[in-house]
Amino acid sequence: MTGTYYAPTGGHPPQTDLLTGRAVFTEAYAVIPKGVMRDIVTSVLPFWEKTRAWVIARPLSGFAETFSQYIMEVQPGGGSEKPEPNNQAEAVLFVVEGELTVELDGQSHRMEPGGYAFLPPASRWTARNEGSAPVRFHWIRKAYEEVEGIPLPEAFFINEKDVAPTPMPGTEGRWATTRFVDPDDVRHDMHVTIVTFEPGAVIPFAETHVMEHGLYVLEGKAVYRLNRDWVEVEAGDFMWLRAFCPQACYAGGPGKFRYLLYKDVNRHAALKPLWRATGR
Repeated sequence: MTGTYYAPTGGHPPQTDLLTGRAVFTEAYAVIPKGVMRDIVTSVLPFWEKTRAWVIARPLSGFAETFSQYIMEVQPGGGSEKPEPNNQAEAVLFVVEGELTVELDGQSHRMEPGGYAFLPPASRWTARNEGSAPVRFHWIRKAYEEVEGIPLPEAFFINEKDVAPTPMPGTEGRWATTRFVDPDDVRHDMHVTIVTFEPGAVIPFAETHVMEHGLYVLEGKAVYRLNRDWVEVEAGDFMWLRAFCPQACYAGGPGKFRYLLYKDVNRHAALKPLWRATGR
């Protein structure tokens, strides 16, 4: 872990501000910059108290269909005794500011900034802010794809500072990924990792792959290639990519460029039944 993580605080711009901004939604990607994460775009969720959420990704037909991602803001004394309404949903929680207490199977886990939790489907968990300041955390949800003969993965709690980043081959550590699960563990059908670029590091080719992505910039700035466009992004921005959207990156500095990355993995592509003119 390096510096602090960026977290939105809401507010509202003055009438004197220019309308022009960096938000864009295209057929292949979307950019939700930090400047549009204002009070007016927050949501409240059932059974959550003293809480609001920025919903920055949700399944959309013809776009990204596998996950949703929220930035949760819970005031002191707030939280939920039944946060997840869907028994098929697995989750990753990642704390960027404040302290969150999660109870699971009778055990209490205090999560500080950098805290990461994986919660398998049908987990009976609760979340509370027992501190004196707001807590802000990412909540990534996916409908778990069960495979006959493969058991569910277990829940776990860890902090980023306790996980050594894995350098990408041939980069001398300038591009590294903090992985919280073994990439070859096929029990997991999603990976949520942290990617770190040192100043001057690049993704030196246009990645084009089946995985959908959510990329929330935790720290720094860079120029990111999204489909045909080079887009400037900075801490607090969110990039949302559909499958096969080409992507690359140049992290010019002056500091590290780091983002929280979601992708769906380790499963066959879902196939729709063939339509037959005979109706059979």
